[in-house]
Amino acid sequence: MARRGIGRPRSRASASGLSTEEDILLASATLFCEVGYGSTSTYAIAEAAGTSQATMYHYFAGKHSILLALLLRTVQPSTVIATALLGRDEPAEVRLWALCAFDVRLLASGEQNTGSLYLLPELSDERFAQFHAERQRLADVYAALVAGVAGVAGPEQGRGEQGGADDSWLVFGLVESVILRRRTGRCETDAATRIADAALRVVGVTEERIAAVRSEAEELLRALEDVTQM
Repeated sequence: MARRGIGRPRSRASASGLSTEEDILLASATLFCEVGYGSTSTYAIAEAAGTSQATMYHYFAGKHSILLALLLRTVQPSTVIATALLGRDEPAEVRLWALCAFDVRLLASGEQNTGSLYLLPELSDERFAQFHAERQRLADVYAALVAGVAGVAGPEQGRGEQGGADDSWLVFGLVESVILRRRTGRCETDAATRIADAALRVVGVTEERIAAVRSEAEELLRALEDVTQM
């Protein structure tokens, strides 16, 4: 996680126009995704960011804290919107579609596929506990919304309490499948819509209802723009 007071601040302006912290994060994301986390040195990060190692340590405690900051950026915005959605009164399937679509768009954004860093073995280190806790919070909201769909659906539109519990992990996996899709070099512009639709199919929502949910959920996301931009 970012820190202040150790090392030296940058003495000259960034050539990119970004803040020093953003330069370091952008350079690290590129190196971690293209070269590998284990193969990337702090010297290489500083050089790619156009700064010195001393300056880098002014912002981050080390390579692990840079990785943690990158990981949190892939999940915290979705946790914020998930928490907001959980407290709304719209039907559960509308809120679930909205969360899926927002989450996919977040994971599909950015120059680098930072979601692919989820697969690093280094994430078993306790220093990444904050990321795992944040991701679990998000998974818990998915589970609550899936259970909500199962609880209000009719016989042909739900799978029951037990099915709902299992289906939340299928839905979560569907959303994060966009990470693997990006690794192939392709990510369709309508991926968020298609994955959100597929998630509702998994929990038993009918095609007729899905068509109506799309517009309701997009309107809901527009209503929550202030939350999503925090």
